[in-house]
Amino acid sequence: MAFTEAEVLAGLAEIVNEETGLAVEAVEANKSFTDDLDIDSISMMTIVVNAEKKFGVKIPDDDVKDLVTVQDAVDYINKAQEA
Repeated sequence: MAFTEAEVLAGLAEIVNEETGLAVEAVEANKSFTDDLDIDSISMMTIVVNAEKKFGVKIPDDDVKDLVTVQDAVDYINKAQEA
């Protein structure tokens, strides 16, 4: 089952909330994981693993560095679902 962009964004917000304690509302598409949300590399890897499980996609370690903003992750997951 493919998730909509809104569902992916909401799901990522929940995952970030569980990992960091940030409010779900703070996780917006235009926010940078590191600069705006203050997510370190270890937390980011946990977020990626949880996103892979939640959305049924694979995000190779080499691609994680390209996920700068929340929207980057949403777009990546949406594209990976179609593959």
